[in-house]
Amino acid sequence: MRRIFLLTFLFSTLCCGQRSDFPAIDFKEADSIAALYKGESLTNLPVLTHKLTTDLSTPVEKFRAIYTWVSTNIENDYGAYLTTRKKRKKLADDREAYLEWNASFTPKVFAKLIADRKTACTGYAYLIREMASLAGFKCKIVNGYGRTPTLRLNEKSTANHSWNTIEIDGKWYLCDATWSAGRVMLQENGPEFQNDYFDGYFLADPELFIKNHYPLEIGSSLLSDLPTFKEFLDGPVVYKEAFTLPIVPLYPNKMHIEIAKNDLVSFGFSVPEEFEGKEIRLVLNTGGNDRTVAPKSSLVPKKCILDYTFEKTGLYDVHIKIEDTLVATYVVRVKRHK
Repeated sequence: MRRIFLLTFLFSTLCCGQRSDFPAIDFKEADSIAALYKGESLTNLPVLTHKLTTDLSTPVEKFRAIYTWVSTNIENDYGAYLTTRKKRKKLADDREAYLEWNASFTPKVFAKLIADRKTACTGYAYLIREMASLAGFKCKIVNGYGRTPTLRLNEKSTANHSWNTIEIDGKWYLCDATWSAGRVMLQENGPEFQNDYFDGYFLADPELFIKNHYPLEIGSSLLSDLPTFKEFLDGPVVYKEAFTLPIVPLYPNKMHIEIAKNDLVSFGFSVPEEFEGKEIRLVLNTGGNDRTVAPKSSLVPKKCILDYTFEKTGLYDVHIKIEDTLVATYVVRVKRHK
């Protein structure tokens, strides 16, 4: 069984939050300052950090300017990611050796980052921490597992991702500048980074963040009740668009479901208060063909429930769509009898 290592500091004793804690702030001023300094050199981080934060009045806006700048100015280096992944795999059973290697490797990553503005997730997390610290924040790097719709993980997988926690106004928050920055597309002529800033991973809801980020250190989840690593692996695929709503899949808690013909399946989601009125659909894919159905839906405070009866046998990819946004996928096998 995979070991989960305890933190030397305990987040559980602290409050944690999410972006909705700041409803009165639209972050336009912070984002405009980040855009003003687009392409700025990294050779003098104190000066850059000062430029980004000095004219902003609230701590969260100061951090926002740092986060937006990093996510829109740094290119994801797929080669560095492969090097890190290879070493993580090699040292999977020797945490002390991995930490020692990581400590020696990080300066090399940072040197390349300064020179080329290119890095892997470790470099993004390191830069966020350094700039946030210069601005007076407590900020930490979190190592763990990042799960995407195209990346298969299992219980023997090694840690493959890094992100940050940051303290703002006495609360701890989660963010992932790497996944906010864009995506690496594997083209015929090699990997190509496409910058496409995504806002959903800025101060994300911990209950949703855990669906595709699993930390090595328990407290870094900012949750009092952390699912097991196996539960994390078995859960449904959750797409990044779920973070913009935000909508959190609650049940079924497993991606793969086996039922009998004419059984009803309920899909439950935590939703924001302003969710009412949105169109909800299920897209069923079987044999390569899509069919859109309208499930029976019910909305109670901060919760949406979708009920659908599977009347025919077969293997279904069940995609949950809110309006035109794909938020989660389950796989339902319908048999004649259980």
